[in-house]
Amino acid sequence: MNDARFDAAALQGRTAHTMFGIVSAADPVNHAVKVRIQPENIETGWIPDACGVHAGDLRIACPSSPGTHVVLQPVEGDGEHLVVTGSVYDTVVMAPVSPLTGKVAQPGELLVKGGCGLPPLSSSGSVGASSSSAGWLHIGLDGVAAGAGNASLLIKDGTISLSVGGTDMTLTSAGLTLSGGDIRTNQHSLNEHIHLAGSQKTGGPLG
Repeated sequence: MNDARFDAAALQGRTAHTMFGIVSAADPVNHAVKVRIQPENIETGWIPDACGVHAGDLRIACPSSPGTHVVLQPVEGDGEHLVVTGSVYDTVVMAPVSPLTGKVAQPGELLVKGGCGLPPLSSSGSVGASSSSAGWLHIGLDGVAAGAGNASLLIKDGTISLSVGGTDMTLTSAGLTLSGGDIRTNQHSLNEHIHLAGSQKTGGPLG
C-alpha cells in the first residue's frame, strides 16, 4: 500500500525550489557569478547576479564577492536556470555598523558602507581586514550623512556640517562657522594676513 505523503515528499524533493548558496566566482563585467549550492556544495555555471538595480537610465551595481551568502531562485521552477535574487547576513558576515551612530541600521534607515572586509572563501575562514578609509552613506529620519576616512558631511534640517580631521565647518541660517583651521585663497590666509597702513604693516588679525 502506497502512502500519498511519501509520493508528495519525493515529488517535492525533485522540484526546483529556493536555495542558499555561497558565491565561488564573480564576473563584474557581466554581473554574473558562480555559486556553490548548499548543503551539497555543487557549483553552478555562470548565472545572473540580480542584486544590482536598473530603472530607465538609473543603474546601481553591487557585484557579489566570492564567499557571499546568497539566495538562489529557479526561473519558472527550472533548476537549470537559477538567478541570485539577494544576499543574506549571517553569524560570520554581519550587518555593517554606521560611523555616524555606532550602531547597525535601524528600521526606516539606509546604510551603505564599504571596506567592511571581504567574506571568507571557506567555512573555516574569517572575514578579511576592514578599511577605515572606505566610503559610507547613512540616510535616516534625522538627515543624511556621508564620509570617508576622517572626512564626513552631515545634512540635517537647518544645518550642514563638514568635518575633516580636527577642522569643523557648520552652515546654519545664522551664518558660517569654522573651528580648528584656516581659510585660504591662492594668495591670502585669514589667520595670517596683515594689512598695509601707509608705509607700515599691521600685525596679524586679532579675535
